[in-house]
Amino acid sequence: MRVYVSIDMEGVAGIATMDQVVRGGYGYPAAQRLMTAEANAAIAGAFDAGAESVLVNDSHGTMDNLIHEDLDPRARLIFGSPKLDCMAEGISEEHDVALFLGYHAAAGEPGVLAHTYSSYFTEVRLNGLVVSEAEVNALRAAAVGVPVGLVTGDDVICATIRDRLPGARTVEVKAAHGYFAADSLSPTVARERIRAAAAETVEKAGELPTIQVPDELHLEIDMPSAAAAEQGAMIPGMTRT
Repeated sequence: MRVYVSIDMEGVAGIATMDQVVRGGYGYPAAQRLMTAEANAAIAGAFDAGAESVLVNDSHGTMDNLIHEDLDPRARLIFGSPKLDCMAEGISEEHDVALFLGYHAAAGEPGVLAHTYSSYFTEVRLNGLVVSEAEVNALRAAAVGVPVGLVTGDDVICATIRDRLPGARTVEVKAAHGYFAADSLSPTVARERIRAAAAETVEKAGELPTIQVPDELHLEIDMPSAAAAEQGAMIPGMTRT
């Protein structure tokens, strides 16, 4: 049983402000510790359930947020950017299940620190459907035959996952009260729930469905200005609409 973990920061318990999620912010060092502790909870849960290996991909911002010396030594860590597959770097057909931790709602949705890859994208759609990072990364996992078994974050992303990724468990660690505001579980309680959910997910990984990747993917991104749209149109294959 090989487990893949992609961990973001905005959906971690105890985090809701820009000061926490941007390097150099006063609250960023504490947010690093909170993020690392949630990663450890999932790693522990996976090994509780008999995992042979756990690969963690640091998926937030500059992708070098986790505190290495505090991370469970049984796991391996991919960090740094840019990476070809970004938040899904390192996932392969060798993995049996993927866990997405600390995830957040899509751009334009009423979740904590909601965005889709870039704060400059006001909405991202695939085949006409508004998508979050979780759904895009789930497609990347599905392309190599790996199901997503667990997603953790706020109430908004958890509701999306229950609707869009059948069979995936969710752990709601906070409820959005605004873009920069949340009603959060104690981080200790959140970690307990994540560890238990990760263990249950790994135990039943063989029962999880893998979503289908459409034969054709039509990507649309709404930009905040005409200048931004012009720049986007410079990318080969893109058309300004």
